[in-house]
Amino acid sequence: MQARAEPLRIFLVEDNPTIRESLIPAVEELAPARVVACAEGEDEARDWLVAHDGQWDLAVVDLFLAQGSGLGVLRHLRARGPQRRAVVLSNYATPDMRRRCLEAGADAVFDKSNELEDFMAYCEAQANDVSARP
Repeated sequence: MQARAEPLRIFLVEDNPTIRESLIPAVEELAPARVVACAEGEDEARDWLVAHDGQWDLAVVDLFLAQGSGLGVLRHLRARGPQRRAVVLSNYATPDMRRRCLEAGADAVFDKSNELEDFMAYCEAQANDVSARP
């Protein structure tokens, strides 16, 4: 099997600078991953995704943003290719919200307060999956 030259490319949609500053180095250290861009709002995320089609592997989306919502970003991400993933990382991962996120197109939903290990394991698994692709 040939190793992938590039790490997992993550697009992060998170408006809290403190969370970005701690999450980016953590995920980049854990998995062969690199955060390629960040957006703070729904429109900014949508614009970046349109301008950078094919330049990301995993979108990590918060629900509450500076403008718009993570659910709006997820609806836009429905048009992504089958090998790209979208997950929600939020403090508001109630059972109802998880259902709404999955209906909007999320592949998984993680609670920031008590599922960070699961989120990191997911990122690592996605990095391994991307590395195994031809």
